[in-house]
Amino acid sequence: MLRRNFLAGTSLAMGLSAAGVGLAAPLRAARSILDYGAVPDGKTLTTKAIQRAIDDVFKAGGGLVYAPPGTFLIGGLELKSRVTLYLEAGCVLLGSKSIEDYDYHPGPPMQGDANGHHVIFAQKADDVTLCGLGVIDGQGSAYWETVNRPPVTPENEWKDVATFIHRPANHNRRPSPMVEFAQCRNVRISGVTLRNSAGWTMRPVNCDTVVIDGILIRNPPTGVNCDGIDITASTNVFVSNCDIMTGDDAICLKSESPYGGDVLPTKNITVTNCTLTTSCNGFKMGTATHGAFENIVFSNSVIYSNVNPVNARVIGGLSIETVDGGSLDGVVVSNIRMQNVRAPIFVRLGERKKKEGSFLRNVLIEGVDAEGAIVTSSITGVPGLRPSDITISNCRMRTVAGGDAAWTHREIPEVADKYPECWMMGHLPAYGFYVRHADRVRLRNVEYITDKPDGRPAIVCDDVNDAIFNGLELSRPEGDAPLLDLRDTRRAFVYGSRSPEGNKVFAQVSGSGSGGIVLLGNALNAGERAVSYSGGAAKSAAKVK
Repeated sequence: MLRRNFLAGTSLAMGLSAAGVGLAAPLRAARSILDYGAVPDGKTLTTKAIQRAIDDVFKAGGGLVYAPPGTFLIGGLELKSRVTLYLEAGCVLLGSKSIEDYDYHPGPPMQGDANGHHVIFAQKADDVTLCGLGVIDGQGSAYWETVNRPPVTPENEWKDVATFIHRPANHNRRPSPMVEFAQCRNVRISGVTLRNSAGWTMRPVNCDTVVIDGILIRNPPTGVNCDGIDITASTNVFVSNCDIMTGDDAICLKSESPYGGDVLPTKNITVTNCTLTTSCNGFKMGTATHGAFENIVFSNSVIYSNVNPVNARVIGGLSIETVDGGSLDGVVVSNIRMQNVRAPIFVRLGERKKKEGSFLRNVLIEGVDAEGAIVTSSITGVPGLRPSDITISNCRMRTVAGGDAAWTHREIPEVADKYPECWMMGHLPAYGFYVRHADRVRLRNVEYITDKPDGRPAIVCDDVNDAIFNGLELSRPEGDAPLLDLRDTRRAFVYGSRSPEGNKVFAQVSGSGSGGIVLLGNALNAGERAVSYSGGAAKSAAKVK
């Protein structure tokens, strides 16, 4: 018997309502997968039975496919236009451990983190929904193998990743992303739990209007390439109320074209009210970054990790990157709490691939509260590529690592063509912010506190043009290090800041390229030098008022 009337008085009606899915279409054409022979024993492959239910609803003009409680072993399912796949609480769609059970969908390359095998797939589908309180389990560990590598020494854990103990097995033949929506319009994913992905967990790619709400992602912290959500070349994407625990980037925005054609912009993206934990990056733009990022908002969220081991902590809380010739214009981040994140903020414009017109600009970060940092936050470009109009305001950050005064004087490599990561340049010469090859940088009402002695300046600027710092509250560097170290810095305006008790030099100006620096209305200690000069800097480079 077809279960057409099971909506009334069941959790399905309440679940659909909570998911924002209307009831008219499901009532018109509703199918239970049991009526198509799906066996809930977790052993019998039921892909064809469930696919027949999806295809019948699609042919009927749209409706709902109902998956009841039970464990259903599947290969790859393809959703169609106007079809809602509803997973009831207690339902588990269990991905097969054999790659031969998955169809290959042409488009993405066979190699790399993503390919053409997926547990759930939709392409060029409109008005498609995946919802309910059920589970999709990819059994990802079946596609990994352990790497026998030497133990990481404690002093190097800060630049290591826990996932390095595994690698893809079977020549990287695995379902990734586990859930893929390609070239679709009006997509809704809500309520479901996605766990144990063999690679990337979910990717909307080349999609228009996507709502992702209230999903849980549960991947092992040592899983291989297990990104949470990869929003790629899509427009009008809304992510909210999601709880993500994974081993690779939790939410990652990408700009590439795996299905061919021009690289579409990743544009009009809002992410809010989420909790993120991973042993990689929390909220990230890049890589890949071949096209444009525009109008990105990330707000009201928590990024956290456990204290130990260090290499299992979040690497970068906010990693905002353009390194493959693309562009980024218009990012707003607000009200983010971070706990035990290695580097709270990492902004990077690089050139792994050279391309005319690459830029990174108009980034506003405010209301970040971070404790437990161990890696310096940074805003860096490379010669000829300079991030610009970067504002960080009303932020409070606390570092617990401590630092060696000798790091202040080490030569910092450009590493212009390297994979971007917060540790890519090694130990940095500042404990708080390192800014290099950048224009129009603003730090307003920023507090950076050290819990352990640190012999480095709080802020180092190197080849920076047009900087404004005001309302700074910073810990005193140990020894003779200045609070601010301005190297070949032009048109810097520092005002309304208070020097920490016992500090010896407020600002050091160095380099013949420095000039136009003004210090105004700062509260200094008795006997403290307002400015010191070195490295060929003219004494006219800075004025104290």
